[in-house]
Amino acid sequence: MEFTSRELTGLRVASRVDPLWETALSLHLLQDRQAPLTFGAWRREVGAALRMAGLVSVTRALTRLCPDGSYFPDFLTPGRGDTDLDTGLDRLLSTPRRRLRAELTRLHAHSGRPVPADVRPLADGCPEALRRLGSALRAYHRVAVEPYLPAIGAQAAADRTVRAQAVLAHGAEGLLTGYDQLPGWHYRDRLLRAPYPVNRELSLHGRSLTLVPAFFCVRAPLALVDEELPPVLVHPLSPAPGWFERRRDGSDAPVAQLIGASRAELLRMLDRPMTTMDIAAALRLAPSTASRHATVLREAGLLLSQRQGVRVLHHRTRLGRAVLDGSLR
Repeated sequence: MEFTSRELTGLRVASRVDPLWETALSLHLLQDRQAPLTFGAWRREVGAALRMAGLVSVTRALTRLCPDGSYFPDFLTPGRGDTDLDTGLDRLLSTPRRRLRAELTRLHAHSGRPVPADVRPLADGCPEALRRLGSALRAYHRVAVEPYLPAIGAQAAADRTVRAQAVLAHGAEGLLTGYDQLPGWHYRDRLLRAPYPVNRELSLHGRSLTLVPAFFCVRAPLALVDEELPPVLVHPLSPAPGWFERRRDGSDAPVAQLIGASRAELLRMLDRPMTTMDIAAALRLAPSTASRHATVLREAGLLLSQRQGVRVLHHRTRLGRAVLDGSLR
């Protein structure tokens, strides 16, 4: 991807993960078994939860619409990190009939077959078929994505802080150079190379690119196939192995009983400095509530708040780390 000056100045980073991108990518992870150390425990728990909820057949139908392959329909991921689940589903269900038919035809053309009979009502824009799809996506999201949103939000907020620091220090060029830390990514002289699943040159034609972080994205970034749509580049957040176990242990830890689950989770997120707005988004709290939690922790000596330009960044102190680890003596 090559950038003009105008395209560089139009770059934006999504303010949050996108619920339908996370839904689609988590469906891929259930199919491809990538990153077993990072997502193996998640797969086992979600598989059991889907069976208990009676959603196995629903999930199987969704994987046929969203296979882990070289193509899945763009209409399944209409967001750019700018919507909640309800708004994203409203956009999806408003997809024009012509586009539904074209994308579903393309999906099945990869297998050399026509659109199957059970998918034709959706391809024809049948309102009942669209309603069923929306209900299926919502039910799957509730089991496979929603329970993990605190961990997802914390990872995304930490990533956004790093990107914001790069922009403040070095501008748009610094933002793109910062992605060099991802395996296979390289930015030099206005040319961004990334390990995309297939060889592809993405042209922006003067439009603004949105970089969307994704928790369930593994290794390779993704973009919409239809270049007439607003351009996005979805990139991995690369959670560390062990995130699942830390998430499960958080609410029962002694520190949570001492200072409360929300404040314990706030401390746990501060492996990287974060703003109050980052914390609020990650914990799904009102900014005033996040600020109050930070104030209590600061007064207890567990975090330190430092102003950098117009922003205040919260850092975990050594005492805060010791309280989290249970190593205080």
